[in-house]
Amino acid sequence: MAGRLRQPTGRYGGRTAEERQAERRRRFLDAGLQLFGAGPGYRSTTVAALSEAAGLSTRQFYEAFRGLEDVLAALHLQVNDWAEQAALAALAEARDLPLAERAAALFRAYAANVTSDPRRIRITFVEIIGVSARLEEQRLARRARWVEFICGEAAGAVARGEAAPRDYRLAATAFIGSVNGLLHDWNAGWVDATLDEVVDELVRQLLAILRPADWSADGAAGPQADTVTGP
Repeated sequence: MAGRLRQPTGRYGGRTAEERQAERRRRFLDAGLQLFGAGPGYRSTTVAALSEAAGLSTRQFYEAFRGLEDVLAALHLQVNDWAEQAALAALAEARDLPLAERAAALFRAYAANVTSDPRRIRITFVEIIGVSARLEEQRLARRARWVEFICGEAAGAVARGEAAPRDYRLAATAFIGSVNGLLHDWNAGWVDATLDEVVDELVRQLLAILRPADWSADGAAGPQADTVTGP
């Protein structure tokens, strides 16, 4: 009999401990997306309610997270990651198109991803606000990442001769606020427009930032041309 004994493999039901832990974490995040994004909201959800929705125990919850704030933080990052991946994929396909078409492809992909599930909008634009200093720092860090994204694309447009050379950081920060506010209001039913119309408006705003009235692609800019600086 001794010759038939096998060393423990750490598997149960054909899965490793790490795989089971990852599956439990996913179930808690799925439950958090539903309760925070479509149910009572983050502030009205308890660990017990989240665990019940996930079909797991509170003991298992604390093996995966320190508290509900960790779940909200993970969901906020996940929603932003999904949107960023969608935008990058669209840009990769539109890389050789003119500026206006690239911008439209970018925002069409971003808006379609974020609005594909209303829970995502509530998580990233509503529930994350004012929770704690830690989550506010995370929210602003992700916004700064989107600002860098826009500035990077603006720098590429400048290099192509498609946009005015300037420092776009302040304008990009203001523009990101417009994107978030308009998409939130559209999702809430406060904007009487189709999603395509919302995207078209965002593209018009971005192009107006990149191509001000006193600038032209052939270098014949207006009186402020000598005062602008490079990106």
